[in-house]
Amino acid sequence: MQTPFLVDRASVDDAADLIAAYGDHAACEAVARAGRSRDLGNHIHFCRWRQIERLILLLSVEAPLGTIH
Repeated sequence: MQTPFLVDRASVDDAADLIAAYGDHAACEAVARAGRSRDLGNHIHFCRWRQIERLILLLSVEAPLGTIH
């Protein structure tokens, strides 16, 4: 899994809010928000929500990822 690029802290806060509100379905909600943004022609928010989706999926993995020092 590729590490998501996060522009600012707000993306992490939004991911945490979605996890708190939707639990296991948080990634699905991020996908839905990305879809709505795409449908509205807002490519910036589309990309942002897709990155948040990737972050949520990354946070849901219980095994360590990458190099462990």
